Amino acid sequence: MTQTKKVAFLLANDFEDSEMKNPYDEMVKNGHEAVIISLKSNEELKGKQGSITYTSHLGIAEANASDYAAIIIPGGKSPSHLMNNADVQAFVKEADQAGTTIAAICHGPQILEAAGLLKGRTLTSYPGISSEIKAAGGNFVDKEVVVDRNWVTSRTPEDEPAFIRETIEKLGVNAW
Repeated sequence: MTQTKKVAFLLANDFEDSEMKNPYDEMVKNGHEAVIISLKSNEELKGKQGSITYTSHLGIAEANASDYAAIIIPGGKSPSHLMNNADVQAFVKEADQAGTTIAAICHGPQILEAAGLLKGRTLTSYPGISSEIKAAGGNFVDKEVVVDRNWVTSRTPEDEPAFIRETIEKLGVNAW
């Protein structure tokens, strides 16, 4: 049996529904504690498709990056609502410096970009932001999943199986 680990989901409104639901469900299924962190605690967050909602457990100002074994950043428009928040940027910087797994899909890498973390890193994302990644010093590759040290990145909902598999592997769980 694997040890339960805390996994943070950085989330705001307009997230890509499946990019939140599928990784969240898999983390819970694998025995991990999934914690939704948004700008405020107890905030109701709606997906882009409108079919799914989550309520945040913590506001980013009260979250401590060292409490988590991984951070998952779903895409859609959620990252654009979070990326310019100083607490969000500090949270991902602290996690990255500690070597915490950071898994970002679709537009998720925009948060890493805003935190100034892309220089010298290899990653993928929604293809439409590849020029942003390159401009910030990142090495963009067009693959379903890219693992670079403590990061796992993917492009779109179609890449979720590989994204989830690599994230779970980083957590030391081999349930796939």
